[in-house]
Amino acid sequence: MGIDDILNQGKKLYGENKEQVDGFLASDQAEQVSDRVFDSAADLAKKIAPDQYDATVDEFRDKADGAVGNEK
Repeated sequence: MGIDDILNQGKKLYGENKEQVDGFLASDQAEQVSDRVFDSAADLAKKIAPDQYDATVDEFRDKADGAVGNEK
């Protein structure tokens, strides 16, 4: 099974379960998980990048978080 087969299978599964997936992505649980993941990623980026980019990292973190969960 090649990468294209895996991608096509994933697309098919998503298409068959779109309502359930979209519902989960807008749930409280997804919000909590995404907050932890995005906070951790932002903290890591701030440690690696120069301090002058902290505001940019926060901006990207907030935009990403707005796309997942139920806090818009």
